[in-house]
Amino acid sequence: MNTSGLDPSGVSTTALPGALRTMLDDATRLAAHAQPLATHGRLLRAAGLVLEASGLRLPVGAICRVESGLDGEQAVEAEVVGFGADRLFLMPTGQVTGLSPGSRVSPIDAPVRPPKLGQASHPWRRSTDRMRHLPIGTGLLGRVVDACGVPIDRGPLLDEVRNEPIQSRPISAMDREPVRVPLDTGVRAINALLTVGRGQRLGLFAGAGVGKSVLLGMMARFTAADVIVVGLIGERGREVKEFIEDILGEDGRRRSVVVAAPADCPPLLRMQGANYATAIAEHFRDQGLHVLLLMDSLTRYAMAAREIALAIGEPPATKGYPPSVFAKLPLLVERAGNGRDGHGSITAFYTVLAEGDDQTDPIADAARSFLDGHFVLTRALAEGGHYPAIDIEQSISRVMHNVATEGHVAMARRAKAMWSRYQRSRDLISVGAYVPGNDPETDQSIALFPRIARMLQQSMNERSPLGESLRGLEGALGAAQA
Repeated sequence: MNTSGLDPSGVSTTALPGALRTMLDDATRLAAHAQPLATHGRLLRAAGLVLEASGLRLPVGAICRVESGLDGEQAVEAEVVGFGADRLFLMPTGQVTGLSPGSRVSPIDAPVRPPKLGQASHPWRRSTDRMRHLPIGTGLLGRVVDACGVPIDRGPLLDEVRNEPIQSRPISAMDREPVRVPLDTGVRAINALLTVGRGQRLGLFAGAGVGKSVLLGMMARFTAADVIVVGLIGERGREVKEFIEDILGEDGRRRSVVVAAPADCPPLLRMQGANYATAIAEHFRDQGLHVLLLMDSLTRYAMAAREIALAIGEPPATKGYPPSVFAKLPLLVERAGNGRDGHGSITAFYTVLAEGDDQTDPIADAARSFLDGHFVLTRALAEGGHYPAIDIEQSISRVMHNVATEGHVAMARRAKAMWSRYQRSRDLISVGAYVPGNDPETDQSIALFPRIARMLQQSMNERSPLGESLRGLEGALGAAQA
């Protein structure tokens, strides 16, 4: 504020009439808080999935609006995914039909309010945070939203939410509490032989049509968690409504948030949907709640990242996947886990699509390296009517020894050993070539196998608490031994 009694030109304002002096003081104050003019660029090229623009200097991740026509009636949002020399590479979040060379490209800024007349305040500056902000809060519970936070469940507008960034908020490894508390998933095979800990990150490896969506729905309804966040990323659009109505159910939906970015979404929105679901889970974890994050699927997220990387010119490496894809996967997964000092947790299950049931797929290999365990669903079990089709030989929970008692771990190892012994001798047994009494371990596995197989099977509407699962395991082993 001007306290010298002089206007900007050096003329004294004390001798001016009161109304004119007030007007000059207000004009001086507004001039001190003047905002720079917004800049914009022009669209130069549209090739495939990428738009190229000039005239702007923006960071990677900034959001822009590309307008075409005199009144900007044709517009699409786009995100900066790279740059080269004086050009920005943009990835649109919608259809680019109608855009033409020279279309206006403007950064989307946070709104700037001018200072009020007659009040001293600090200058308002244009926000430098140009990243994506989406609605997050308790108002999302029970709702289904798309990758941009827009409700798609025909419900009312979102309430009790506020726009927050969806980028990663890393927690130091030394600030995280270790996984020490078992988590009841309600699934007998997992509770008994592959016990999960609160804050663990696991992969669900499966081919198409072996029941991974049904297993996700069972965990969403039966897991002992305060909030369920479901990310349906890159899957068929038909499956979204089916998962919500038929698999998740009314009870599961009340404490759930569903983020849907089906296969027909642009790759940028598919990646955004995964980050948005994770950001919602982080929000509830920071409130001290225990969150179950279910993401279907991590493979579709990787495929979207591959599409973007290849479109901007990154060379392919392992089976067509550029190196940046393998860098993005752990960045997404590491956001889950226990919170600081044990306040809140995110237990995450990521489905990994094994193309043609190939467990050596590069995404599957990479996921195994940074996840805390993996459950493998096999087609052979599914075709034999064994549901959930979890192959306990190929599956592992890397924290089970931290969350289960020694007796429980010993029983689980015994059950897996008997299952494996029977599977290795299955051909001999089926053709009658095995003579009972030749191998005591094989004899015992033959007696145990039917009971273990029945114990591991469970219908999608049946819940098996952790204690009941342990008694079922003990009964299957003890009864057969008797």
